[in-house]
Amino acid sequence: MAATPYAKEPIGMFARPPGTWLLPAAAMLIATPALADDDLKVSGSVRLRYEAIEGQPRAGFGDSDQLVNLRTIVLAQYRVKPLTFVAELYDSRVWGDNPRTPISTGEVNALELVQAYVAADLGPLLGAGSKASLQAGRFKLDLGSRRLIAVDDYRNTTSAFTGLRLDIANKHGAKATFYYTLPQVRLPDDYTGLHNARVKWDRESFDQVTWGGIVSAPLKGSRAKVDSAFVHFGERDAPGRPTRDRSLNSVTARIFSDPAPGKFDYEAEVIYQWGTTSTSLAATAAHVPVSATFFRGRVGYSFPGSWKPRLAFEFDRASGDGKGSTFSRFDPLFGMRRADLGPAGLYNAIGRSNIVAPGVRIEVAPSKRIDAFATYKPMWLASRLDGLSTTGVRDASGNSGSFAGHQFDARARYWLLPKRVQLEADGVLLLKGRFLETAPNAPHNGDTRYVVLNLTGFF
Repeated sequence: MAATPYAKEPIGMFARPPGTWLLPAAAMLIATPALADDDLKVSGSVRLRYEAIEGQPRAGFGDSDQLVNLRTIVLAQYRVKPLTFVAELYDSRVWGDNPRTPISTGEVNALELVQAYVAADLGPLLGAGSKASLQAGRFKLDLGSRRLIAVDDYRNTTSAFTGLRLDIANKHGAKATFYYTLPQVRLPDDYTGLHNARVKWDRESFDQVTWGGIVSAPLKGSRAKVDSAFVHFGERDAPGRPTRDRSLNSVTARIFSDPAPGKFDYEAEVIYQWGTTSTSLAATAAHVPVSATFFRGRVGYSFPGSWKPRLAFEFDRASGDGKGSTFSRFDPLFGMRRADLGPAGLYNAIGRSNIVAPGVRIEVAPSKRIDAFATYKPMWLASRLDGLSTTGVRDASGNSGSFAGHQFDARARYWLLPKRVQLEADGVLLLKGRFLETAPNAPHNGDTRYVVLNLTGFF
């Protein structure tokens, strides 16, 4: 994921604390005898990842590469009713990169206090059986389908926000979340700073704002649930950091049911996005209207049996830009990609922009310690005049066609020590289609092979 736009120096409660105390403070939290107190909980994880790629499909990077990632997370929670104090430290680093390695703030964010908030239990705000809570500070957000705002666990870093969040639920299962936040801009974002894992406090300011809400409820008499959300994202130029001056509104509608043994499951989600954006990063660039769409459909069936096999058919379509004065490329904002489309990391080629991707998925879980899935997706461009998703490959003439290729994606996980140590292997094979072979800036390096090994310890 590309680095997010610049934000001004944070103000007030969001000002940078002394960086020197972060590691000692984390060590003290882990070692303190107060851990025996039920009100204080400390947990975390350490993930070591090796990834390698050949036939890089993205424009402007090396044909083959390999990278070692290390992500360490320490989470501390302290509860004194009705308040809960939360702090979470991320340390994300890589080794083995070079100037042609596609590393960004999606891979590196050293010693960052991603979460630092207080949550208040507001009690039965809507009457008996209801509950509500309010949190303020720095926090992560997972909303609805997670396709616009998500905590992306596959990525080596994560997205987080600073502001306010209100959660409300009634006794009938209906829930609502409302928020007003300033997205954290991960820093540093230059190659030297990333390569050296330089510690620089992430920033937030009113140069970049997102707010909105989501309401969800179960459908009475069925396993289905529905939700609808509104997300506004706005940005403006800051000194040394030009932007596309996006002012985007997204409204979503979704109906879905979760997988269950011996039953069908399904999902249908529609997102419409509108607003304005500028035609380039130039300060004098013209502003144009935005009208973009996304659709996700899924039908699956979970077969009975000890392996818990599940077969699902999926379809994703995110609009791309075409002719005319209206900008129609769908913007995924802060959404995840791994669960629907493919992994990030060195691959990071297929996201929720200018893509049409039907697919089939097979999942198995032979035991509590083992699970795996495999997917196959043929892929097309929604608009042959626009770039393919996040590859940077484009043919503005449209003469390279729209077929991008065949993607095979698989993952297997095994708990070496239940709930403590997990081994994960991922792999992608992309058989490139006409577009990725003939577009003017397409890398001419053959089909793409991407492999990943993860070893994660939890405490």
